[in-house]
Amino acid sequence: MAGYLGPMTDLSLNGVHHISCITGDAPGNVEFYAGLLGMRLVKKTVNQDDPSVYHLFYGDEKGTPGFDLTFFEYPGSREGRAGAGMIHRILWRVGSSGSLDYWAGRLGEAGVGSVRSSDEEAGFHGVGPTGGGDTLMFRDPEGLTHELLVYDGPDAPLTAAHVDVPVEHAIQGFHGARAFSGNPEVSRQVLELVLGFVDEGEDAWHLTGEPGAGYEARNGFYFLDEPPADRAIPGAGTVHHIAWASSLGQHPGWREKVAATGLYITPVIDRFYFKALYFREPGGILFELATIGPGFATDEEPEHLGERLSLPPDFEPVREQVEPNLRPIPDVTQWRP
Repeated sequence: MAGYLGPMTDLSLNGVHHISCITGDAPGNVEFYAGLLGMRLVKKTVNQDDPSVYHLFYGDEKGTPGFDLTFFEYPGSREGRAGAGMIHRILWRVGSSGSLDYWAGRLGEAGVGSVRSSDEEAGFHGVGPTGGGDTLMFRDPEGLTHELLVYDGPDAPLTAAHVDVPVEHAIQGFHGARAFSGNPEVSRQVLELVLGFVDEGEDAWHLTGEPGAGYEARNGFYFLDEPPADRAIPGAGTVHHIAWASSLGQHPGWREKVAATGLYITPVIDRFYFKALYFREPGGILFELATIGPGFATDEEPEHLGERLSLPPDFEPVREQVEPNLRPIPDVTQWRP
């Protein structure tokens, strides 16, 4: 990383902000994530780089950074395959081993297979359970892999209300992600020297967040795994990028710090609900640094998040052209208490 200027100790990241993925089936995606997994659809909008397609955001009751799972819909897109330069598993928190039992049962009743690490040490993509503990692994209908872990750390749970999911078993937000790095040694340098992750050993890194105005500290975890021999294929059921949470005031400092390494980083891009910087770390994974706020209640009442197509002001002039071409998705109010 030629040109790296050394530590800037005044900069800090506050765990995972969001993880963005690809789907070829928005209606089915909503049924799975909002209907089955109990997440709240907190924003129904469009991909701001391609407003002809959906951008769906799932989260907790408030759409808090730390539980924003998002999907771009490209209707009919082929199923992808995680490989070098891609995140291959999303890690989620639950409150107890009993919650793992609950989710194994609920998923099984819906015809979704799962692997309980306490019963079987087999993994997905050749990678076993995270942390050596009791976890539950499963895939969504398009092959995206998830793992639920029991969390007893300091972070407050982020949960959504659902008519069928007891609050004590609700998914509590991101724990982190597992990735296949195409250049693990240099990925390690970016994680530690640039972004401030701490090496936990066994190819695991920990990001300790700090509280700020209007938000609590959150911890994030990131794991690097040996890539499979098969080449990566972007498509439905794969992760597009991961975003780490930053305070708005630190955004210019982060851009300067990343640029000083010689990596290309975009100018600040205003996504209306947050501001974003993007760069591709040397292992191939696209990283985003996203601000905590202004948030999803900027243009909707909190009690009605995700119920209508929301377009940032710059995109309102194309509503009449865009909205009729987006496929109808299920009415998410059916799952609200």
